[in-house]
Amino acid sequence: MKNKLLAGAMALALIGCSERRADDAMSDEAPAMAEVAADAAGGPDVAVTAAPGVAFHYAYAFRLDDDRIAGVQETHAAACETLGTARCRITGMTYRLVRENEVEARLEFKLDPAIARKFGRDALASVEKAEGVLAEARISGEDVGTQIDDSQHRSADIGAEIARLEARLKQGGLGDRERTELQQQLAALRERLDSERTLRRSGEAMLATTPMVFDYVGTGGLPGIGYGNPFSDAANMLARSGGLLLSLVLVVGAALLPWALLLALLVLLWRTGPVLKVRSWFAGRGKAAPPPAA
Repeated sequence: MKNKLLAGAMALALIGCSERRADDAMSDEAPAMAEVAADAAGGPDVAVTAAPGVAFHYAYAFRLDDDRIAGVQETHAAACETLGTARCRITGMTYRLVRENEVEARLEFKLDPAIARKFGRDALASVEKAEGVLAEARISGEDVGTQIDDSQHRSADIGAEIARLEARLKQGGLGDRERTELQQQLAALRERLDSERTLRRSGEAMLATTPMVFDYVGTGGLPGIGYGNPFSDAANMLARSGGLLLSLVLVVGAALLPWALLLALLVLLWRTGPVLKVRSWFAGRGKAAPPPAA
């Protein structure tokens, strides 16, 4: 009996330990899951820079309150200026007031490829600090390294062909026609060689810097009402519908107004004194004369 009681107590202790381990494991995993959820709200954290020979292009679209776009845009520009022109350069900037309460803006950069991804993540953090959201993120890449390797192989083949033709020109016994043809072939090959060099320089420049574009789109809503609020959406729809209706009325009015004025002018002329006299005269002429008396 004692052995049975001892075995039961040991089994209960083991069950309790296993439950505590499961609870600890769940508590350890909970922060990681929360971190993933929070990260998903700001877009996927995908490491795309670890791809040698690929030239990337980053494009982000941020949505935030219109009155905060200018401040966030200045913050991003200042971050680029802090890095220095060797690592970050601003290549374009626009700020446009579309309507009274709607703003669109853009910033364009050329970045050191090694810091491009971190620069984008830091920019998103400043947008989230201003209570904005990441509306879209696009990262495209081009395999420039393979293109450069292929160009080098083509240049080697062209160089070998140039060497062969030059050696043939140095040989004696060539006629004028054959010599002219060889010289024309050499000129064409040298042009192809220059084109390949230009192609490689362009590819190397693409690998040396990474273009990045930030588009800022305002909520265009009522003051104090953020993106996704149904009242803001309704107000935006009402404003757009009203603007469309007003535009339609103005267009139709501009098209019909000249004809309406012309018609009104003709009616006024028809009722003026001189026109009435002319009308009476024509009416009198139109009356038939009475027949003569028998």
